[in-house]
Amino acid sequence: MRSSIFRLMTMILPGVPAAVLAGALQAQSYPDKPVRLVVGFSAGGPTDLPARFIADRLGPVLGQRVIVDNRPGAAGQIATQDVLSRARSGYTLLLCTHFESINAAVYKKTAYKLSDIVPITQISRYYYGVAMTGELPAKDWEGFVSHARANPGKMNYGSIGRGSAQELLALELGKLTGIQMVGIPYKGGAEILPDLIGGRVHLYVSPTLSILPQYSAGKLKILAVTSPERLAAVPEIPTLVEKGLRFVRFGWLGICAGSGIPQPAITLLNRHIAAIVKSPEYRQMIEKAGSVPVSSTPEELGKILTDTYEQTAAISREFGLQVD
Repeated sequence: MRSSIFRLMTMILPGVPAAVLAGALQAQSYPDKPVRLVVGFSAGGPTDLPARFIADRLGPVLGQRVIVDNRPGAAGQIATQDVLSRARSGYTLLLCTHFESINAAVYKKTAYKLSDIVPITQISRYYYGVAMTGELPAKDWEGFVSHARANPGKMNYGSIGRGSAQELLALELGKLTGIQMVGIPYKGGAEILPDLIGGRVHLYVSPTLSILPQYSAGKLKILAVTSPERLAAVPEIPTLVEKGLRFVRFGWLGICAGSGIPQPAITLLNRHIAAIVKSPEYRQMIEKAGSVPVSSTPEELGKILTDTYEQTAAISREFGLQVD
């Protein structure tokens, strides 16, 4: 049927290039089957919840189901490779994060390049909280810094792998404050939290979404956040900027695909996803977790991917984090 329509279009519009006609046809027919949205982290986590919210609302406007497929492991690399191994037709999307850039900067032999990934739109920006176990005598940021300086090499921090944002941020904070800490690697944040609450881990720099429930329950302390201003969800927690550190760091989530996806599909997805991100329901869910709902053009998200890569590469070189 589609081939018949294409032949008819070429007869009616003989002067129009075939690629343009094919793009027009793609715009009319996409999508004509379910779409997969691959998430590189476990269900129920800070990347999964926004992905499912968007998938549930994107499906009806596209007229096709959008199925979330969790492929956790290797700091998101399993999901990225899964998406890039599929046909670049717009039917396999990636819930992309800063990990795509981090992995490319830290690992010398990643199975992909940033140019293999096509950005569609950003969906949120989130900041980090500096969480401390309640088992330490410190009551605030200044108290922790003073305690750590008095106990060099005895403080530790939790991270979720080589070159993870949690490791990079902890190393940067250590350098800025003169604190000597030992990194303890874990498979994921879910494994760190029990040890942080129990006092076996002293510090954990985490996306606020992952630690606000435990903070609200009084199970841990959040000493400061990495946002430029205090977060609406926890206005009582100061920023590191307020503590005299020029330290503003954020993570982000977006929707991406493999390079080669037809431009009409990118345009369509960008428009519909941006509308969802601007909805009051999405804003309420995101802000409750201490994040900020943000949509973007594909070009703006592309710049964020590049900037994240360059920033991570510089930190990796400084601390010798690059691995084969």
